[in-house]
Amino acid sequence: MPYRMSSRVTDFGDLDDVDRGILHLLQEDARNTATFIGDQVGVSATTVTNRIEQLEDAGIVRGYHVDIDYEQAGLPLRVLFVCSAPPTDRPSFAERALGIKGVVNVRQLLGGERNVHVVAVAETTSEIESVTSDLHDIGFQVVSSVIMHHEAVQPWNHFYVEESEE
Repeated sequence: MPYRMSSRVTDFGDLDDVDRGILHLLQEDARNTATFIGDQVGVSATTVTNRIEQLEDAGIVRGYHVDIDYEQAGLPLRVLFVCSAPPTDRPSFAERALGIKGVVNVRQLLGGERNVHVVAVAETTSEIESVTSDLHDIGFQVVSSVIMHHEAVQPWNHFYVEESEE
């Protein structure tokens, strides 16, 4: 079903309707083919391929990520660590945290005392204890940790893409 841009389109830098449509469809499924995306946004597959390359070169598209069910992959523990780091050390601490075995996500928050969230996966509680120790060794204060049950992610639909009625 083709997509059309809504009349609510606002200025997102240099992105035009085609770019926004491509971004939306990539968020829905990054495996969509250039031909499929082109059919949806009304351009050729070659144009889609060129636009994606431009979006990547501009740093707008930073990568393509697989959504893994870690429990099904044999890693039943997924733990969110809420950490504190001095604001000046936060970026380097966060970068070092990515090197810890089991860490799959690090989020830096702009303000507050609990300014870094670290997600780790593991098979056993002893592996989680090891992550906790490694976070402390970096210099983080682990404020809390919780076992995560479920996380849902959806495409940001404010590129104003709507399905047409055609």
